[in-house]
Amino acid sequence: MVMEDYRDKYTKDGTTDIHGQPALKKETGNWRACPYILANECCERLAYYGMSTNLVNYMKNRLNQVNATAANNVTNWSGTCYIMPLLGAFIADAYLGRYWTISSFMIIYILGLVLLTMTASVKGLKAPCSNGVCHPTKAQTAAVFIALYLIALGTGGIKPCVSSFGADQFDESDESEKKRKSSFFNWFYFSINIGALIAASVLVWIQMNVGWGWGFGIPAVAMAVAVISFFWGTRLYRHQKPGGSPLTRIAQVIFASVRKAGVKVPADKSLLYEITVKESAIEGSRKLKHTDQLTFLDKAAVETEEDKNKGPVNPWRLCTVTQIEELKSVLRLLPIWASGIIFSTVYSQMSTMFVLQGNTLDPHMGPHFKIPSASLSIFDTISVIVWVPIYDRFLVPFVRKLTGRDRGFTQLTRMGIGLFISIFSMLAAGILEVVRLQVVARHNLYNDKDDYVPISIFWQVPQYFIIGAAEVFTFIGQLEFFYDQAPDAMRSMCSALSLTTVALGNYLSTLLVTIVTSITTKNGKLGWIPDNLNQGHLDYFFWLLAILSVLNLLVYLVIAKFYTYKNTVEDADTKGDAIEP
Repeated sequence: MVMEDYRDKYTKDGTTDIHGQPALKKETGNWRACPYILANECCERLAYYGMSTNLVNYMKNRLNQVNATAANNVTNWSGTCYIMPLLGAFIADAYLGRYWTISSFMIIYILGLVLLTMTASVKGLKAPCSNGVCHPTKAQTAAVFIALYLIALGTGGIKPCVSSFGADQFDESDESEKKRKSSFFNWFYFSINIGALIAASVLVWIQMNVGWGWGFGIPAVAMAVAVISFFWGTRLYRHQKPGGSPLTRIAQVIFASVRKAGVKVPADKSLLYEITVKESAIEGSRKLKHTDQLTFLDKAAVETEEDKNKGPVNPWRLCTVTQIEELKSVLRLLPIWASGIIFSTVYSQMSTMFVLQGNTLDPHMGPHFKIPSASLSIFDTISVIVWVPIYDRFLVPFVRKLTGRDRGFTQLTRMGIGLFISIFSMLAAGILEVVRLQVVARHNLYNDKDDYVPISIFWQVPQYFIIGAAEVFTFIGQLEFFYDQAPDAMRSMCSALSLTTVALGNYLSTLLVTIVTSITTKNGKLGWIPDNLNQGHLDYFFWLLAILSVLNLLVYLVIAKFYTYKNTVEDADTKGDAIEP
């Protein structure tokens, strides 16, 4: 009885407190630690969206770039912000742990924000302007890009770790805490959008009406608040120990399986090598149950006579079943990961093509106030803020009664619903563009590049609102899915993997714009996306993305149908969810 009380006193998932001691259940983690993490994320996202939401207009107005160049520079930078998490995740999983990785990269982030603010406010770094046209020097342009890519590096250490660190506060071996973890991801994304709401409304207005110095300075202050909030909760946090280099473990499995290519895998899989103690050989990871997929990799766990005679186990020759299943888990995630790229391409249009389209529409709210086109992303944020409580408090309980599953929808079903909804955002944007071009033709506005088309900018609201609804299903489902299906010691890495869909989505957007511009401007034609959109066909670009989204959804349904969920040895009797097509 004494031993049982002792065990119940501490978490059972291997988490520790800040001093490296086993985490006390009643004094650490759970929802008591989450407000500090959620506040940190809210402020960090306010800072990020405070820069990125209107960045395409900064590129055009202050760096004097044309539409296609400005859009591509924004998507390239945004893509880098979401590819750098692979670096931060590797450092977290292999060496520093999530807490110290977040702490270190926040400093780099703030340095980038300070430099960006200086490029918009300090003489010498700020581009000189006359008659509404700016003429930046190469050095001034370079300073802007150095600041932006410092921010991208800082983002790389924070983004893959914060959501995983928050989820670490819930003990998976405790059923009540495990259920709360699913709600954490919903409220985590909710906090992101509170920050985005302030950025898209207040900060964009400040940038367009007060000045870019204030518009970038406030995000720098918000990031300082994020740092304070994060450190304030230090004593309450639970920490997962770093498990060593995940890339090394993956390389060992590949090397050992290739080396034993001629070895036959025994029919009885219990003969495959695994350590006999309860804990896994990998620090901070539970043992994984053997699966029958990708059986070639099982050769790495076949113990030959040579292995037995070599003395101590060499992981480059003989790997545990858990180590092999780590790699299998990652490989199974890749097709699901790839299906998120097109969705992220659609999502990236909010900061590029939607803004450029909005620049041509009537922004007036009454006789004296004009809403900046970039501020329309506020309706994406409002959509998320509305949908998260509806999903968490009403939709999940309703679907739970129908399906009998704790989460209501399976994670794969949830993501598929979001992919389906996203198609309609491109259709809405395309339809608005067709109507806009009809008005241009009716009033002969082809050469009036700087005049507004007499259509209210608020007709863009549906396309933003639809994307927000799609995010609640796909992006939040993705966050939870990649955390759950990742091996314990590779959770930051797999969270980073999910974020790279946003990076590749931005890069794909850049590639599509480049290809479309190259093809459609042949023989002296203006193309689909000229500097004067009244003479272009932006609607064709939206139709292209809608078609790609439909094809992507069809492929996703096939992939999801055959996905095999991860199973730990402790949960061997528990079956994974399956998607309903």
